[in-house]
Amino acid sequence: MAAPSSANQLRQELAARNREFARRLQLPHVTNIRDGSAIVYAPSEDGSCHGNFLPASYSAITRHQPWRKRLSKAHTSKKKLPQLDREILRPWCELDSCTSSDALLMNIFCFPGLLQRREVTSLLGLQHAPDSHEMSPHFGFKARVPRANQTGDATEIDMRIGDLLVEAKLTEANFQQRDVAALERYRDFEAVFDPYALPRSKPKMKLVHDHDHGEMLIPIPGEKYECYQMIRNILAAYALRSRLCVLIHDSRVDLREQFHAVLRAVRDADIRTRCTLLTWQELAGVLPQRLKEFLSSKYGIV
Repeated sequence: MAAPSSANQLRQELAARNREFARRLQLPHVTNIRDGSAIVYAPSEDGSCHGNFLPASYSAITRHQPWRKRLSKAHTSKKKLPQLDREILRPWCELDSCTSSDALLMNIFCFPGLLQRREVTSLLGLQHAPDSHEMSPHFGFKARVPRANQTGDATEIDMRIGDLLVEAKLTEANFQQRDVAALERYRDFEAVFDPYALPRSKPKMKLVHDHDHGEMLIPIPGEKYECYQMIRNILAAYALRSRLCVLIHDSRVDLREQFHAVLRAVRDADIRTRCTLLTWQELAGVLPQRLKEFLSSKYGIV
């Protein structure tokens, strides 16, 4: 395993690597001028290639309408970040960034013939025939995790293949937080988790004056569960009778620890065995040579 790396350290490493990658291959790009923490690519003028994607994967994406639609997903920070240079004439989309985990996921799983490789399907535990419709990756899958009132939520899973749900992480800081009350409204929450074993954020405190005790610190209402995305995705896997795989960079010891902290709170051993952690580096070991070379050069994943 690589030395532990924070999200920011990994982001800076990827930015430096992609500055050289874009310069060497003369790819249209700009640097996030706010803090230099990302290289943002754009399609070529004729739309036949894109600097953030391996050509074979990008060609497959543009030929498949549901995948192609994913390319236009707006960047979550678009209001805070500059648009690309006027010469490129294109707003910043999420999959344009060199730190996008969605782009990395699509680079790999849209590569032609990938799921016909026995080594890949074996690693992922996929059992269906490689040419079946169910084995076609579905990106941005709407899981509709049921709440207690029987309505489904807006949970979006990064990728679904057959019975496998995949959550992809790269430079994201964590699995996010969510109010305790919001998570406890899920229908299966207490059936799946021991709420008292789940990691929670430390409550914020405020200073108040009490007539009997003088000044004292009391917690501010609004306690949150840590690792909201992990909790939500395990609930999705439970409701859909599916498996869950979380993909992380092998240097992200922090995400590894968060994954296991949530898993320890799962009541049922069968559900725990359906949740696995896989690193991009482990996945790279079973990929075609062209993909390996691309991931090594652009992401430092070997």
